[in-house]
Amino acid sequence: MKIIFDKYEGTGNDFILIDNRANLFDRKNNFLVAQLCNRKFGIGADGLMLLQNKANFDFEMVYYNADGNESSMCGNGGRCISAFAKRLELVKEKANFYAIDGKHESIISEKTIRLKMNDVSHIDENEKYYFIQTGSPHYVEFIDDVENFNVFENGKNIRNSDAFKKEGTNVNFIEKQNQELFVRTYERGVENETLSCGTGVTAAALVAAQKNIFSATDYCDVKTLGGKLRVYYKKNNDNSFTDIWLEGAATFVFKGEIDV
Repeated sequence: MKIIFDKYEGTGNDFILIDNRANLFDRKNNFLVAQLCNRKFGIGADGLMLLQNKANFDFEMVYYNADGNESSMCGNGGRCISAFAKRLELVKEKANFYAIDGKHESIISEKTIRLKMNDVSHIDENEKYYFIQTGSPHYVEFIDDVENFNVFENGKNIRNSDAFKKEGTNVNFIEKQNQELFVRTYERGVENETLSCGTGVTAAALVAAQKNIFSATDYCDVKTLGGKLRVYYKKNNDNSFTDIWLEGAATFVFKGEIDV
């Protein structure tokens, strides 16, 4: 079988994009997804997305982690698939699409894509960390000198701890640096640190907003190993968050085909 794909990256978070409107790709073939995402034996990516038809929407986003399993929402993936949809001429400056956590909007410009995230009703605060759902589950912990922190070992241990092993969680280590947040993320399903994680960046920004650590009250600038993002939000009196948008670059890398 020949598969035609596009490769995209959003601040270093890279994805295989497949136009599956004709339903030719078997959604249940998790082994094939993992094979395509493998960096030694396949195309190589943090995840794979299928763009599919969906009534009353421009398209549906079906997201798989690199381990081959269909997963929860991916923020950078949502931005990249919006760029892919524009490349396919399905949309122009705006997209209205469906993902596993419900409907999303995106605003597509030449340099950036802004993706609307779901509202967040609360953030769980623990002695050492925060836990928040931003379409995917996220553990968030403030760390000194996060640039030199062993994200892989510590993230792996937390992700596989008794508290999180069953459902799994993404693990974010964050640090305030001047007027921006430096975020590093260990992603479940990839089981490694990625250069950027959109839902993780969103989670970290909302935690920082709850703690009022920046002078800005409606946005947070975030640095990742793969580049910079900005998260916009409205913080409500009950510490819930609405009108959340994730903004950053989403870049076409190359187009190809592979026989499997």
